[in-house]
Amino acid sequence: MPAKYSKIGSIQQESDIARLMADALERPDILNLAAGFTDNASLPLNEVLSIANDLARENGGDRSILQYGTNQGRSGLREILSKRIEKADLKPEESYSASNVFIANGSQQILYLAVQTLCNPGDIILVEQPTYFVFLEVLRGLGVTPMPLPMMDDGDVDVDELRMLLDKLKDSGEIEKVKAVYLVSYYANPSGHSISVNAKKGIGHVLNEANAGIAVIEDAAYRELHFQAPNEVSSCLAIEDYENSPVLYTSTLTKPFASGLKVGYGYCSDRDWLQRMLSIKGQQDFGTSNFNQAILERGLEDGIFDVHLLSLRKNYHLKMKCLHEALGGELGALGWTWAEPDGGLYIWARSPNGMDTGFDSNFHRDCIKNGVMYVPGDLCFSLGGPSDRVRLSFGVLDLDEIEEAAYRFLEVAKRITL
Repeated sequence: MPAKYSKIGSIQQESDIARLMADALERPDILNLAAGFTDNASLPLNEVLSIANDLARENGGDRSILQYGTNQGRSGLREILSKRIEKADLKPEESYSASNVFIANGSQQILYLAVQTLCNPGDIILVEQPTYFVFLEVLRGLGVTPMPLPMMDDGDVDVDELRMLLDKLKDSGEIEKVKAVYLVSYYANPSGHSISVNAKKGIGHVLNEANAGIAVIEDAAYRELHFQAPNEVSSCLAIEDYENSPVLYTSTLTKPFASGLKVGYGYCSDRDWLQRMLSIKGQQDFGTSNFNQAILERGLEDGIFDVHLLSLRKNYHLKMKCLHEALGGELGALGWTWAEPDGGLYIWARSPNGMDTGFDSNFHRDCIKNGVMYVPGDLCFSLGGPSDRVRLSFGVLDLDEIEEAAYRFLEVAKRITL
């Protein structure tokens, strides 16, 4: 008799990321507008080396930074991060506690821990349309159903329709399976949209009305990557309408500094949920790299982190403008549309007349043949559509490469656009 395995451990379909990576590896000459990587040339090598040398010399060569750290993360770093969220939310000092903060191996680990502790196979998490496609893979891998939130044309959640959706789920008895709402609230991946204050308050109000214990996972990975003025909408942690909802705010120190350090952080308003995530995290890794945390802690203390971040914002703004203008007139004349983003790493474009740009479309295949990659937009929808969107990342390529990638994309668009 064959062995029995849990659904969570069962073989899933090939990862979307794996498929994209395979395309890239098979064509080393390809220009990658798909990868959500940070700019390689701007990585702060000298700054990291300087911090590491300072740490190594202090206290007569203290080796403790090379030892295991705590499961929840360095207390000094957690204190800095709680104050950083306070400042972004325009809250008074001591509003947030470092005891609610934990450090992880990138914000991706936090998302996995959140779903693993909240959900059983067959449970439901409500997601925006579009949403971060890797989160959809996390749900798929854990046997959790992503249910689309009703959306408005401006990219916000339709609060009135959300109220009706929750009422229907109550009537059907499915509301007990709904464990969380997942929001990518600032310069979202893939759309670049930031949730308005009215929509954010409205979502909290409706969840409060429903009184179903539905948690909120707020993904703020791109919050600090604004191009000019920061987005002033507070996180769900600071909005009164969420006082009765467990809120997990997640972000990262890697995209605004050095992605290879792989340090993310979460702030959880619910202590029981936090402890359950920490319990599983301890089983996985015994704590995030103490050395990497020490580097980032010092970089934040000394202002090195924010000096680099200021430069990075200017760099990404320049690169976004380069891609936006390189595509601009000609692609727009063909009927393609997109909004110029205020931050983040992506342009989210729509083809005219519903033209298919999905993974298996002629358009996608021809782009690969022509040496340019993008993320097919259908991957970012929980029900697999629509298939007329593309996500273009300007993060990894330099300016000359961005212009060439746009030229290659335009060549295909001119041949195929309906």
